[in-house]
Amino acid sequence: MALVYFEREGKTLNVNAGQNLRKLAQANGISLYRGINKLINCRGQGLCGTCLVEVYAKNPVDLNPRTAMEEQQLKDYTNPHLRLACQVRVHGNVQVKTQPVEFMEPQMGLVAPPLVSKE
Repeated sequence: MALVYFEREGKTLNVNAGQNLRKLAQANGISLYRGINKLINCRGQGLCGTCLVEVYAKNPVDLNPRTAMEEQQLKDYTNPHLRLACQVRVHGNVQVKTQPVEFMEPQMGLVAPPLVSKE
């Protein structure tokens, strides 16, 4: 058994080792997607990058290594904690930050650019 703590939601879940993070979140009412991406996404195939999360584990073996799909989708990011929830398998205790807006790029249509006051 492992514990997964969802930071924004304040939820801690007990999970079986090897469970998929995207499926776990969905089964427990935790939204990984923003806006239109709730409807339009790749359904866990690792193709769209819209299930981007930050995952922290004390021990590297608590998560599976990044998949080839993740390496391709996340190649422009330097933060090693960014993962695609659909590609993550949990093997130990982890902390998850869903919808890390600071890493979502407006040109990808994942988040609207900030509004700037002209006053």
